[in-house]
Amino acid sequence: MNKGSASKTLDNIKWLLAIMVFAAAVIGNSYLVEVAFLYRVLGVLVLFILGLGLISITNFGINAIKLMKESRTEIRKVVWPTRMETTQTFMIVFIAIIILCLFFWGLESLLSFLTGLVLG
Repeated sequence: MNKGSASKTLDNIKWLLAIMVFAAAVIGNSYLVEVAFLYRVLGVLVLFILGLGLISITNFGINAIKLMKESRTEIRKVVWPTRMETTQTFMIVFIAIIILCLFFWGLESLLSFLTGLVLG
């Protein structure tokens, strides 16, 4: 068995364990209704954190965390519009919508009138 195959098998085992932990959280919450709500919520949170921890040590999880960090860096580079730019853009879009609504209302009225003339 080569190294890539062993790594993939280990990842599959981690995924299976994570799914089992998530299932235990859901099933446990459903069947343990006599336990206080606070304890059930805490149990579900602990199990979900454990499941996410298992997923985070798989190849997929490592790459997902890397992508999230890179995305956060890219979001910091975004130049957000000012309040004035946002207001001006909104007004342009709003006026365009009003003009299009009037145009389509007029077109619909004209077509209704013409249909009424043809059909009598």
